[in-house]
Amino acid sequence: MKSGVRFCAAVLVSLPILAGCGRQESIKIDGSSTVYPISEAVAEEFREERPGVRVTVGLSGTGGGFKKFTAGEIDICDASRGIKPEEVEALAAAKVPYTELSVAFDGIAIVVNPENDWCDTLTVEQLASIWRPLDDSPVMKWNELNPEWPDEEIKLYGPGTDSGTFEYFTEVIVGEAKSCRSDFAASEDDNVLVTGVAEDKYSLGYFGFAYYAENEDKLKLIGVAQGEAEPVRPSLETIRSNEYAPLSRPLFLYVRNDLLTKPEGLEFVEFYLDQAGKMAEEVGYVPVSDEVAAENQKRFEAAKPAK
Repeated sequence: MKSGVRFCAAVLVSLPILAGCGRQESIKIDGSSTVYPISEAVAEEFREERPGVRVTVGLSGTGGGFKKFTAGEIDICDASRGIKPEEVEALAAAKVPYTELSVAFDGIAIVVNPENDWCDTLTVEQLASIWRPLDDSPVMKWNELNPEWPDEEIKLYGPGTDSGTFEYFTEVIVGEAKSCRSDFAASEDDNVLVTGVAEDKYSLGYFGFAYYAENEDKLKLIGVAQGEAEPVRPSLETIRSNEYAPLSRPLFLYVRNDLLTKPEGLEFVEFYLDQAGKMAEEVGYVPVSDEVAAENQKRFEAAKPAK
């Protein structure tokens, strides 16, 4: 595999049909843009193992992915948050049995433009004051955070409202999931957010750490302080230790159990679990612990159809 991972708004890994084969088998994945780099990397590697299987990987956001998952449009939902009670209910009503698997840990990176020479760290409280809803009078300019900073509007970039990253960030920073000002540049494609921050001197944005790691030459990483604690920047080490709190979180796969009744589906999920640790590190995430990996395997075995 190449050392970098190609990011794009949606990726199609199209694999040739072997000579003599009939209908090409397919596996459809969609959901979190944060989990996308791992799934895309695994799909790329799977090509070498099973060239007769076509795997598609999209990124419509965690919420959007769960809607497609419930409707039977995809086989696997990538998720950057745990499934919600109402999503559990929707799947039960649709009679869709599924299996939850933890595939990695991630930190949410807070970034500014490289020309920003005034701000190196922010507190959780300052971030909350920036991102709270408009009717709660959020901070609009940099000098409202510090009078020595520029008298310039903070141009904000963040994931769209279907994103699990958006939900997690607003819950742990603002205090309520999806409670957020509406006047920010939003996109389900983190590459759009990277470009926005990289091109605007007075910008501030957030997205999964892996996207910062892929674009660190275009961005400046901000440290985050919680309470009286010293500021911490996300890294593989601080995410793994949960020192980068509260912006570290687990990442998930939700697999429709009927996918496991197909030989190619069973093989792909098994391959994913086997490769997830290596791929997570390659794309800038933190692999799960041995204990979590063992629990994943236990759940996978339980979901397999009886022989």
